[in-house]
Amino acid sequence: MPLVIVAIGVLLLIILIMGFKLNTFVSLIMVSYGVALALGIPYTDVAKSIENGIGGTLGHISLIFGMGAMLGKLIADAGGANRIAVTLIDKFGEKRIQWAVLFASLICGIALFLEVTIVLLIPIIYSIAKELKISIVHLGLPMVTAALVTHAFLPPHPGPTAVASEYGANIGLVLVYGIIVAIPTAILAGILYPKLAKKIVPTAWTSKGSESFGVQKTFKLEETPSFGISVFTALFPVILMALGAGLDIIQPAIGFDNNMLVKVIRFIGNSSTAMGLSLLLAVYTMGLSRKVPIKELMNTCTSAINTLGMLLLIIGGGGALKQVLIDGGVGDYVAKLFAGSHMSPVLFAWTVAAILRICLGSGTVATLTTAGLVLPVLGTMPDVNLELVALATGAGSAVASHVNDAGFWMVKESLGLSLKEAFGTYTVLSTIVGVSGLVFTLLLDVIV
Repeated sequence: MPLVIVAIGVLLLIILIMGFKLNTFVSLIMVSYGVALALGIPYTDVAKSIENGIGGTLGHISLIFGMGAMLGKLIADAGGANRIAVTLIDKFGEKRIQWAVLFASLICGIALFLEVTIVLLIPIIYSIAKELKISIVHLGLPMVTAALVTHAFLPPHPGPTAVASEYGANIGLVLVYGIIVAIPTAILAGILYPKLAKKIVPTAWTSKGSESFGVQKTFKLEETPSFGISVFTALFPVILMALGAGLDIIQPAIGFDNNMLVKVIRFIGNSSTAMGLSLLLAVYTMGLSRKVPIKELMNTCTSAINTLGMLLLIIGGGGALKQVLIDGGVGDYVAKLFAGSHMSPVLFAWTVAAILRICLGSGTVATLTTAGLVLPVLGTMPDVNLELVALATGAGSAVASHVNDAGFWMVKESLGLSLKEAFGTYTVLSTIVGVSGLVFTLLLDVIV
């Protein structure tokens, strides 16, 4: 019965969001109440369970998430992302233009959320495609691949940050392993698959895109921050968290003491501290050093948070549903089903996330709901690498983007694709990201 109740809850969530066009957060809360009562949670405890789910999920990640949004907005508004993209494209040249777009988007995508990356880089892609007389899709697919890969695997993006927190995984290690998985995955899906897709849906390459997405803020290159400063600012949180993660790997192997240097590295390598220091750096490099008034910089930070409100609520709603599943005993029930199973925890987490992603559309909601089902099972499985389970969950949450995913429609419209062309390009591409991410994570599981 618990799994039947979960299935009905998921179906109801799909009906509310897609059928009745209800707000995702409202739908999640309504379904959480219904599932909680159906699972037999006492009436007096239902509200507390939902509150605990929202608070527990947002308590740790809101700081990272909020400062990450402000960091990305500062880089974007200063023209740093524009400088990164234009410089790399210029250096790589016309023959390797797809590689240039892919790496520019990967660097920008670490600091910017998926939707922001697409909106910010689409105008640059348009102008280059027009100048080189090539299809917008030729450059658009590597760009959206990089945006999706960073969204699925790399903190401070909401999905990997939230699920790492739920599993109790080290966010720095998730980032390091995520980069190792993300790069070959992006090459497979963003460079190699488009060559095949051109034969499957050749009409997509005749698209001229949507002009509404091509008109965005323009920058004079000489007025933007330098390439080196822009890249350093975007990657600074990665550098700090990687230092902390490296220390966590090396210290047990070598066995040195917790001296002052180790304590300092561990302090600055903490994900929250790293994001705070990176934000301060961005305020200087993207603003104060360029004589931008502090008031204008703070307005940029405020606008970043204003656009974040509903997304934070949706993440909290996903956490509420996750907590209800745990408190209602669904996780324990699933754990009993898999008791004694030799199934890899990495594969198990990926499978659950992939199913939920296909049903729910939102990758972030799918990751958080997966945590509620997977967490109790992890305790029954030996030698669980929590960081890789978090990555596998992210990979599963990228699979088969289709009509119930807002990102699907954004890619379809920005690249000017028909529904059939969008399925043949982005839906397949996202599935390659999910499956490749799983394969590379399983390979890492053998190594580490």
